Amino acid sequence: MKIVALVSLTTILVVASFATLGFASDPSPLQDFCVAVNDAQSAVFVNGKVCKNPNMVVAEDFLFRGLNKPGNTSNPLGSRVTPVNVNQLPGLNTLGISAVRIDYAPNGLNPPHTHPRATEILVVIEGTLYVGFVTSNPANPALKNKLFTKYLYPGDVFVFPEGLIHFQFNVGKTNAVAFAGLSSQNPSVITIANAVFGSDPPINPAVLTKAFQVEKNVIDYLQKQFWWNID
Repeated sequence: MKIVALVSLTTILVVASFATLGFASDPSPLQDFCVAVNDAQSAVFVNGKVCKNPNMVVAEDFLFRGLNKPGNTSNPLGSRVTPVNVNQLPGLNTLGISAVRIDYAPNGLNPPHTHPRATEILVVIEGTLYVGFVTSNPANPALKNKLFTKYLYPGDVFVFPEGLIHFQFNVGKTNAVAFAGLSSQNPSVITIANAVFGSDPPINPAVLTKAFQVEKNVIDYLQKQFWWNID
């Protein structure tokens, strides 16, 4: 009887371990909701945000208005991301999900970037987008990172796996609009060019010259540019 119980307990623990590995980046909530409070009001730092007193929670904590409004694409990249994550919608805290609206002018680009903590699923509402993502470094050093691309039209859906570099480019002659869901309350974004060439303080040019196998004047030029954030 004790052996059966031990085997059952071991099975449960193994299943639970695999289930934990299968979770998204965000942990599952331990209550119905945990509305975030402003960090400035928090007495402690936590992995996420401190919960608001449930007795003080109101319907507005779960509401965001404005995704019907186009974002301003008047910038060199010709695009704008309107995020709805836990910083804009506190009711998302601990729920492991967020959303964005992305507007693109003709030839507008959401440049190569990653979301370290989230998978992204994108649906096109208007326009034609050329989208893609690049795989992580292959185990065989003789192989190259693989690029997956598609042209998307209204109603098409495309998924970008968690952490992989991806982009969207409006190849149409009219404005384009897409909405996306992300599997984290705070997916974060790392725009590759901004991070590499626009960091503060700058990365030592000797590092980048070696990494990109170019002359120092190329790196100097790139580091002098103003790198736009579109969200």
